Amino acid sequence: MIDCKGAHNPQSVILFAVYFYVRYGVSCRDLEEIMAECGVTVDRATLNRWVVKYSREAACEAQKRKAITAESWRMDETYVKVRGEWVNLYRAVDRDGKTLDFRLSEKRDTKAAKKFFANALSNNGIPKRITIDKSRSNAAGIKEVNKIFKRLQIPVKIDTVRSKYLNNIIEQDHRFIKRLTRPMLGFKSFASAAATLAGIEAANMIRKGKLGPATSGFRRFAELTG
Repeated sequence: MIDCKGAHNPQSVILFAVYFYVRYGVSCRDLEEIMAECGVTVDRATLNRWVVKYSREAACEAQKRKAITAESWRMDETYVKVRGEWVNLYRAVDRDGKTLDFRLSEKRDTKAAKKFFANALSNNGIPKRITIDKSRSNAAGIKEVNKIFKRLQIPVKIDTVRSKYLNNIIEQDHRFIKRLTRPMLGFKSFASAAATLAGIEAANMIRKGKLGPATSGFRRFAELTG
């Protein structure tokens, strides 16, 4: 549950601003003007603090509530700009397009891929296969996970499938994320980028209907935090 104790604005106002930002891809300057049109005076710095503070909490709750996923995954990475430099955003969906997991990483190597897979497996269970592109580091990450299973005597092996065609579903999903981050003009810190992207992914799950039906996206987002 999100605690807005001590804030100068009602929780509903704070959550509306956060949801609007992570769902519709506006700059903090634009959001400041939108809130003013709604009769709420709030500066860009405060809006940014709200997004960073509350987005991650909503995303954590969304992970807990999302529907059961398929045993076939699609994994790929895209890029976002932090402090003027491109960093890697690892993402995975299942064969039906349900969001599984995501992780921002400053590096794109076997170690980063292994960490991503470990977190995704912890949150979603073990799939039968993971489809990737030609990335050697992603293939090596899956191989490392399988070695851990063998060492722990877990009778499971994740199959690696290399297919650009099958991975189209996650490449299309990347476009929604990129469309939202583009107006933000990059992030000033790694921590704020990770938190904001977590909120964007939660809003993406709601948009897909993966958290159950709701009369509006904002109401479903508010339910995650209430």
